[in-house]
Order: sequence, then structure tokens, then C-alpha cells
Amino acid sequence: MRQFNFILIFALCLAIALFSIENVQFVTIRVVPGWDVQAPLAIALILTLGVGAAIAWMFGLWHRLQQQLAYRQVTKEVKAKNQRIEVLEQEVKSVQAELEQQKLLPSTANNSLQETKN
Repeated sequence: MRQFNFILIFALCLAIALFSIENVQFVTIRVVPGWDVQAPLAIALILTLGVGAAIAWMFGLWHRLQQQLAYRQVTKEVKAKNQRIEVLEQEVKSVQAELEQQKLLPSTANNSLQETKN
């Protein structure tokens, strides 16, 4: 997939560069009202492409940052749940141990009573 993306971007940039080279006449670029800049169309197109690429890169970084933050949040939740599971498993083991002791105590008490009767 990365190779396909690279080829697609390369072909697009090559097409824009060839188009820009063929169109070298000067154009007026109005940045803000009252501020006009004259530049060759090739420069205007290449600068526009660069600004668009920079904006796309910044959005990519922003998206990656959001994914990392979401991953960290999920990781924290999973760790908290795993700790809770461990605590509950220990409680289950202690309750099972108590139940086993309670089952053993009455039977040993009954055995000792029967031994004293005999």
C-alpha cells in the first residue's frame, strides 16, 4: 500500500510540475485585499501544492496524536480492569479457602464428638 501511495503522489507531483513548467506567464495573486503579488504561474502552483501538502501533513500528525491519546486511554482502562480482576480473583480464592475451612471444621468437630462418645 505504501508503494502505491508513493507512486500516486509521485505521479501527481510530476504532472503538476510539468504543467507548471509549461505555464510560465505571470499572474496576480491577491493574498489579502490591498496586497497583490505577481509571480509566474509555475511558482504559484508549486507553492499552492507545498502549502496543501503541509496542511495535509499537519492533519496527519493531528490524527496520529488523537489515536495515540485514545490508545493510552484504552490501555489505562485495560490495566485498571486487569488489576480489578486480580483483586477479585484473590477475593474468590480467600472465600473458597474460608468455605473449605468451614466445611472441614464442622466435620472435624463431629469426629471429635464421636470419638469422645466411644
